[in-house]
Amino acid sequence: MRRPNAALAVPGDLNMKTGGYIYDRRLVDELRLSSHDVTHIELPAGFPDPTPSDMAESFKRLQSVTQDCPVIIDGLAFGALDTRGVKNLRMPIVALIHHPLAKESGLSTERQRALLKTERNNLSFAKHVLVPSPHTAEILICEYAVPEHKITIARPGTDRPKKEIKRDDPPLILSVGIQLPRKGHDILLKALAGIVDLEWRCVIVGAPLDKAYSHDLHALCGLLGLEKRVTLAGLIARDELSELYRSAGCFALATRFEGYGIVFDEALAHGLPIVSCNTGAVPDTVPSAASRLVQPDDSEAFAHALRELLSDPKMNAKLSMSSLEAGQRLPSWAETAEITAKTLSLISSY
Repeated sequence: MRRPNAALAVPGDLNMKTGGYIYDRRLVDELRLSSHDVTHIELPAGFPDPTPSDMAESFKRLQSVTQDCPVIIDGLAFGALDTRGVKNLRMPIVALIHHPLAKESGLSTERQRALLKTERNNLSFAKHVLVPSPHTAEILICEYAVPEHKITIARPGTDRPKKEIKRDDPPLILSVGIQLPRKGHDILLKALAGIVDLEWRCVIVGAPLDKAYSHDLHALCGLLGLEKRVTLAGLIARDELSELYRSAGCFALATRFEGYGIVFDEALAHGLPIVSCNTGAVPDTVPSAASRLVQPDDSEAFAHALRELLSDPKMNAKLSMSSLEAGQRLPSWAETAEITAKTLSLISSY
């Protein structure tokens, strides 16, 4: 049977270093490796807040696709596209929803409602929906009226470490997440200020996408007296990040919400105990035997969990072993692509 042709539409640079873009890029790469003919459509970078010209250009590029070619549209754009334009698209649409736009932190009530309405309406015109986790699927079913039979879960793949793992002493606390309020780096900094009596250093990796929030993080780091122990590294090379994973003693992300969280799988693949929050898809992604999860926005509880890991070598080793075992069971990117390919075959037969 002939492999289905497909297109993937993503706003901006496909090589951006965020979880959603990493997912999209690896999906394209793996589909092509398995002999699928996938076209990349670069939409304007203004989403989820496109200008009128961004919107017009987006539909111009989407309408260039033939009507028999399924188009996977990344949720960063799909949830903000004009619904009338989506309705008029004639090719089969697969919405790739990493997490709903209305779930981003820091939105006004008006903006949240507007995104919820647009994304819900647009999803009604999708032939199928791809999501990275059961949690995102549940949200779409319960809050966005997407029928369960139209949703496929394609969990992100994970690369295994290629070099020997060697932990730093004093221990390195590694956090990876773009600098947006949703990632909770401010809570992490406040938690770290509560354990300064212990030996550790911390590196927070992630592009400063929200400039104001990034400025506030640097100011908070100085206010708390953490400049000598915490590095706000920003965006770094992949090889450098891999080295940090190999040398870290634990992974910490005080996230306020995650639709999935590829960084958790990377931490598991490296056998890292994880401290994070009981929110979104985190409890489904991170095994309880490998982690300590607290409530979001609770810096004291987060500090207590970090203190436990740093003060109890036996518990740390136990969680590390459970983390490594879970990491060895994670799917590959080839498996993620195969699930997607089956979805494309399904909608091509409609």
